Amino acid sequence: MAVRNGLIAALDVGTAKVCCFIARVQDDGTPRIVGIGHQLARGMRNGAVVDMEELETSIRASVDAAEDMAGERVRAVVVNVSGGLPGSANVKVEVAMNGHPVNEADIRRMLDHGRAHHESPDRELIHAIPVDYTIDGNEGIKDPRGMFGDRLGVAIHVISAAIGPVRNLTTVVNRCHLDIEARVVSPYAAGLACLVDDEKDLGVTCIDMGGGTTSIAVFLAGQLIHTDVIPIGGAHVTSDIARGLSTPVAQAERMKTLYGSAIPTPSDDREILKVPLVGEDEDGASNQVPRSMLIQIIQPRLEETFELVRTRLEQGGFDKMAGRRVVLTGGASQMQGARDLAGLVLDKQVRLGRPVGLQGLPEATGGPAFSGCAGLIRYALVHTPTPSRGRRAAISVGGDGGSAWGRLGGWLKRNF
Repeated sequence: MAVRNGLIAALDVGTAKVCCFIARVQDDGTPRIVGIGHQLARGMRNGAVVDMEELETSIRASVDAAEDMAGERVRAVVVNVSGGLPGSANVKVEVAMNGHPVNEADIRRMLDHGRAHHESPDRELIHAIPVDYTIDGNEGIKDPRGMFGDRLGVAIHVISAAIGPVRNLTTVVNRCHLDIEARVVSPYAAGLACLVDDEKDLGVTCIDMGGGTTSIAVFLAGQLIHTDVIPIGGAHVTSDIARGLSTPVAQAERMKTLYGSAIPTPSDDREILKVPLVGEDEDGASNQVPRSMLIQIIQPRLEETFELVRTRLEQGGFDKMAGRRVVLTGGASQMQGARDLAGLVLDKQVRLGRPVGLQGLPEATGGPAFSGCAGLIRYALVHTPTPSRGRRAAISVGGDGGSAWGRLGGWLKRNF
């Protein structure tokens, strides 16, 4: 699908930055990063395109830098989707087998039925992920191909987004003379980049804190079973600081990065910060404020963000089912104290996630802010057919009620 001449190109278009990775697939099947480009994102707000020309300039600059570093030219990319409020829905489809063994055509026909069930004039389908196969009502089928039965069923996790923002992003990418090989919702990509297999099997929530949005991906039994997006991100914290301290946005971002924290300490009142005032010259008037004032602005916004995440998980029934493990990633997750605050609000074990399993990734671009772009590379690699495996539609599920498989089975019964 996304591997051309041994190369994979990933384009992460976010509210804060645009990033392009070019990877070369090695003989052992592992990707090695050979080109990197990233630029400040212009023309984006809360994950949606607001100025096509400015965004086109940012994308071109990012892709050109990656191409120059790699010494290659790319014509197609795997791109993320963070705008249009991507959301999950569940569909169950059954088809008659008439006694013949299950083949690829049966699986494709069934998945096409599932996609057709979710057609909507104002939503565009991004993913249709098979979660569980059944034959004559028997659940936990790992791979139904070659099996016999009267009725073949599948539970499908479909993810869609508002059609306008998705098509606006597609138009801008096409204007850069790039084809889109695949689209991946941002939390799914982030989870693929920074989660280990045991976490995905046992149950984990990946929270991707970007500039304009905070997105959620829940994995269980190795599969993505829920996604959600909250339109609040690191840029909102910066805006709060700029308003609260009457300082330019650039200075607010600098203060957030250098001195910001989500957890207060006893020494905050004694540390005094110089705050340039908006509208003044560089050497003009400034305020002197304690660091505690900065933290009093940051902490409520991050608390609100994590409380919204908790509420969304509880409403969907995923708070308990995904276990007590949370992986925090994305640029905004790097703020001092964010991990501790998330643990307090969500009442879960939290770790900071960064890309794993990619060779050639420099330390400067190996942090949480680049999880999304790294995940796009991994998505392209997994979903590319090889002569030995083809493009597999089968998803591995099943097991006893005391395991993660059993919890997934319980979720399927409640949701289908």
